Amino acid sequence: MEKLKSITIEENEEYLRQISKKVEFNDPELHNNIVVLQDFCMQNNVMAMAAVQLGIPKRLVYVKNTNIDILNKRLTKEGKEETKDYNEAKVLINPEIISKEGVTTFWEACMSCSFHKGDKLMWYNGKVKRPYKIKVKYFDINGNEHIDDFEGFPSTVLCHEIDHLDGILHIDIAEKVIIGTTEERIELRKKEGYEITSKT
Repeated sequence: MEKLKSITIEENEEYLRQISKKVEFNDPELHNNIVVLQDFCMQNNVMAMAAVQLGIPKRLVYVKNTNIDILNKRLTKEGKEETKDYNEAKVLINPEIISKEGVTTFWEACMSCSFHKGDKLMWYNGKVKRPYKIKVKYFDINGNEHIDDFEGFPSTVLCHEIDHLDGILHIDIAEKVIIGTTEERIELRKKEGYEITSKT
C-alpha cells in the first residue's frame, strides 16, 4: 500500500486555511474518503485526522485515539508494539461544538504543522488551552444524528480536529510554540503533561 501523506503548512498553508464544505450523504466519494482517513491514521502515529489535511476539504473527522493512557504507552518501544492496532474508528460527519466547559492545557502537535530538516522530522509544538468538556452534534456514517459529550483528553483531540474544518491550526491559538523533534516533544510532555485547570 502506498504511504499516504498529509498536506503541511510548508507545502500549502492556503489549502489548510480553507473552510471545509458540509458533507452531503449522497456524495459518492464519502465512503472512499473515510477509507483514506482510516488508512492514514493506521499508517501513522496520530490521534485523529480532519479530512482537509489529506486533501479532502469536507467536514469529516476520523478519530483513532482519544485515550491519553494509550498515548503515554506509545512512548516506549514495548508500548508502541502493544498499542499499534488500537483504533477507536469513530467517524464524525459535519461535527459542530454546541457547548464548552472548563479549561485544560496540552502541548499539541499536528501532521500538518511539521517539516523535514535534513533527515529529521520537526514539529511546531503548541501549548494550547482547550475546554475540559464539549458537547458535539454530528452524524455517523449511516446519517444518524448524535449529540455526545467529550470530556477530558477526548475534548482536546476533538477541538483540534474540528478547528481544522474551519481553517484554524493549533499554532494560531497556542500560548507558546516550540519547534522540535519527536523526541523533544516527548520530553516536553513529560515535563508539562496534560493539565486540567478547571472542569467547569
